[in-house]
Amino acid sequence: MPVELTRNGAAAVITLNRPEVLNALSFEVIGDIGDAIDEAAATGARVIIFTGAGEKAFCAGADIKELREQDTNSMRAAMGKGQTTFAKLDALAIPSIALINGYAFGGGLELALACTFRVATPNAKVGLPEIKLGIIPGYGGTQRLPRLVGEGRALEIIMSGRTVDAEEAEKIGLVHKIIKGDGMTGALDFAETITCFSLPVLEYAREAVMTALDNPIHAGLKKERDLNLLAFTTDDCREGMAAFEEKRKAVFKDG
Repeated sequence: MPVELTRNGAAAVITLNRPEVLNALSFEVIGDIGDAIDEAAATGARVIIFTGAGEKAFCAGADIKELREQDTNSMRAAMGKGQTTFAKLDALAIPSIALINGYAFGGGLELALACTFRVATPNAKVGLPEIKLGIIPGYGGTQRLPRLVGEGRALEIIMSGRTVDAEEAEKIGLVHKIIKGDGMTGALDFAETITCFSLPVLEYAREAVMTALDNPIHAGLKKERDLNLLAFTTDDCREGMAAFEEKRKAVFKDG
């Protein structure tokens, strides 16, 4: 199977399993990723973790041979499919984490950018090298990268097509953490720092932050207020405040 869905505790793990081609994305694989996201969301998992099979690559990007066979209409459809698939992660009620274990180029990095969080192994190398092929990123890279690292850095990375190593990626905010030791263990530990809280309230927090990216501040403040009031009405809010007063750890039940 080119895309495998497994369970590791509270995490649904989606593995790109084409190590012989550095887990490259074909149009069929993108469809499989979309199906895996839908299936993972229905399992009751608290987080989705993406990773790549083998030790060399998370995902080396598109299948260039397949790209060369496309005409304008088929490319338009393919880009729409890729953008729609990766955008599913924005709509999920649970967070997602990309474990970048090795190369993440082109569409591979765009998949990672679509995740809520990104962690990387020390050997990770990322980039959007499409400019070297005479094209530009088409699965959301031009939109998501500047939101993470700023317009200036994003322009330089995209227009040079250069490779960014793990240390620089962490420094500029492209990845949240470099994982020392076993990558999956580190990703699960990172997930636990977030998913131990109320899932509905985590969703409200993410929605509020995403609103800030696309709206003037007065609209964002209204959204923040409305979502904060929603959180205030939850049983988890009452549990969190009671636990604080009673000096104990809160037991959230996602309600």
